[in-house]
Amino acid sequence: MILYIAEKPSLGRAIADVLPKPHKKGDGHIMAANGDCVSWCIGHLLEQAEPDSYDAEYKSWKFEHLPIIPEKWKMKAKPKTRSQLTVLRGLVKKASHLVNAGDPDREGQLLVDEVIAHLGVKGEKLNNTQRLLISDLNPQAVKRALGQMRSNREFIPLSTSALARSRADWLYGMNMTRAYTLQGRKVGYQGVLSVGRVQTPLLGLVVRRDEEIANFVSKPFYEVLANLTTEQNEAFKAKWQPSEACQPYMDEEGRVLAKGLAQNVVGRITDKAAKVTQVIAKDKQQNAPLPYSLSSLQIDAAKRYGMSAKEVLDTCQSLYERHKLITYPRSDSRYLPVEQFSQASQVIKAVSSGAAELLDKCELPDAKRKSKAWNDSKVDAHHAIIPTEKTANLTALNVREKQIYLQVARQYLAQFYPPYLYSETEVQILIEGGLFKTKAKQERALGWKQLFNRNSEKSAAKANTKDGNDEDELAKQNLPSLKKGQVLASGQGELIEKNTQAPKHFTDATLLSAMTGINRYVTDPEVRKILKDTDGIGTEATRAGIIELLFKRSFLSRQGKSIVATDVGSGLINSLPLSATTPDMTALWESNLDAISRKEAKYAHFMMPLVDSLKGLITQAGAQLPTSLQGVKAPASKFKKRRYSKKKTTRAAK
Repeated sequence: MILYIAEKPSLGRAIADVLPKPHKKGDGHIMAANGDCVSWCIGHLLEQAEPDSYDAEYKSWKFEHLPIIPEKWKMKAKPKTRSQLTVLRGLVKKASHLVNAGDPDREGQLLVDEVIAHLGVKGEKLNNTQRLLISDLNPQAVKRALGQMRSNREFIPLSTSALARSRADWLYGMNMTRAYTLQGRKVGYQGVLSVGRVQTPLLGLVVRRDEEIANFVSKPFYEVLANLTTEQNEAFKAKWQPSEACQPYMDEEGRVLAKGLAQNVVGRITDKAAKVTQVIAKDKQQNAPLPYSLSSLQIDAAKRYGMSAKEVLDTCQSLYERHKLITYPRSDSRYLPVEQFSQASQVIKAVSSGAAELLDKCELPDAKRKSKAWNDSKVDAHHAIIPTEKTANLTALNVREKQIYLQVARQYLAQFYPPYLYSETEVQILIEGGLFKTKAKQERALGWKQLFNRNSEKSAAKANTKDGNDEDELAKQNLPSLKKGQVLASGQGELIEKNTQAPKHFTDATLLSAMTGINRYVTDPEVRKILKDTDGIGTEATRAGIIELLFKRSFLSRQGKSIVATDVGSGLINSLPLSATTPDMTALWESNLDAISRKEAKYAHFMMPLVDSLKGLITQAGAQLPTSLQGVKAPASKFKKRRYSKKKTTRAAK
């Protein structure tokens, strides 16, 4: 008997649907006509054991116990799903062959592997276990996946990476939460101070942004525009470029702060001759944006529809599991396997039939055109989120489901259009010794942009750009035909007075963007060198949950679209050591965990330094009181000791 162990019932049913019929449904499993069986987990069936499982004394929170570091790790069955673990125990004993059918990601790999290990599978049975990777729940896709199974041993590094993450989060979250909760009581704070290696640096980003905004002092700055005309009376504008001599009157971002200097330039250029010193014209092209990963989809949906990260993830799960209209959504990849290109015509046909509105007034997509999205070297366990070969019935979807499906489908269709072609011209002009520049852009062929060239698209884009951007405004003007050496007339100069703007509060889109490109927020230059631009904190599967967790714990709140820290959130950040509140440490963790999954690093080399640094952090916690929390009231009824003294404390690990 082959036993397929799926991550959840919906995936299990999808596998069973393509196995020989008739089926016999049993308790927590489905038996196929050929004797093979499909069963499932219900998320993680096992969890890290609580501290008191290692020593009964740890049930009480005492600083002298810290740090608690297990010598031999223990897992325990989750109470709510214990019966399903029992079902699997019986089926695993009967099975001659096992198949890990966890979701195609780090956690999906571990989720089934830890059950197999917990149930004592060893020897040949363990070595012969296979891995089934399913990213599309439609029958034809599941059949293809069944024909492409791999040895589960190939995925040991991925599972090891997930295990290291799980244990490291437990060690850090549980010990730091206990340490700061105990210290908080000494200054009168009666709530649980949950500390986690991802959630706390994320909270730190918000707190620091809030403080930057609160302390911001706006300053006026000045720009000068020249109004220019040709001999044929064709008019356009150019912007002054301050010279080195102006540096003493400028800030670090190159803005002129002295009004008198700008007024002097206006006076000098008014009613004077101007000369074109350089004309640089270039033909450019822009390729279609890649298909979506979960984070890139969440960012776009937040900008366009105001959806939270969790709302996007939940909608995607519904489109994947219930409607079978998109592929596996918890993906961090924006690329597709080359083999899948052969299905492009069927997917395009399904989208064209079910979502014809996407192609309204557009050329038809060319199914033979292969974009850079098809790249096997950029695809591992999972690929980009794309539509399936199933034709959508948009009337059967709710508003959010329709919005997300159309967003995913449009991004996929864009892969089958030529590049967007345009010409860009930059002109430099000299007026009374002062340099002025202007740019202009002319479209030559819309290419893939015809899919996005709607008024709603334009207004959505406009809503997410800063107002009053002169560079953009100048680029939109129609430039006359100009040539080097041409003489122009400079009319009345324009003085533009602006004020420096405070940074914006984080929103769902910008907070997700910060998590996926954390390199921008890392403070240590040495750490920044190690990280790639694409390194992030959290995973595609956990980011939405981490943001929501901070809201549930009353560390963050919403003010319209803005995300701000509460008094509790800012008090906690200002009580912790800097290393616990900046993303440097956790970004390095993620980089190392990724290296483990690629066989470029070892479990022990990750865990040993972590334990050493944890000991230092606990010592530091005991050496000072969290005075920033004095007088801060704990959120009502959410953080009672009886709820957190045991099981709930480990949630801080995330």
